[in-house]
Amino acid sequence: MGKKGQIIEVKEGYARNYLLPKKLAVEATQGNVKELDRQKKNEEQKAEKEQQAAEKLATQINAVTVTLKVKSGENGKLFGAVTSKDIAENLVKHHKINIDKRKIELSENIKSVGEYDIKIKLHPQVTAELKVKVLAE
Repeated sequence: MGKKGQIIEVKEGYARNYLLPKKLAVEATQGNVKELDRQKKNEEQKAEKEQQAAEKLATQINAVTVTLKVKSGENGKLFGAVTSKDIAENLVKHHKINIDKRKIELSENIKSVGEYDIKIKLHPQVTAELKVKVLAE
């Protein structure tokens, strides 16, 4: 069968005896087709607004540098590691930018002092790059 929102043709008996009684489909009357078009337009507008908001947030994030002070040994190795949770908390605390830690793409936790460029996936089409400086405490 088709996906939600698709208009397809089926045999009359299949529609009358199975699809319509189980509310798996509605008849494609003029009113229902107009309602479907209206819903699709609303969904497109909502998706466009979400993408614009993500792009605006990406420009904010691209301009920010997160500085984290962590205890470390003499050779620059950290005691512990810097995780996406630490980065997200720092963004909220110091820059008032609220990001879900799952959107921060760390291949592995940061375990040494230095500067890192980290990707943040805000939307399927929008990715921001955040500069993170890890300093020895």
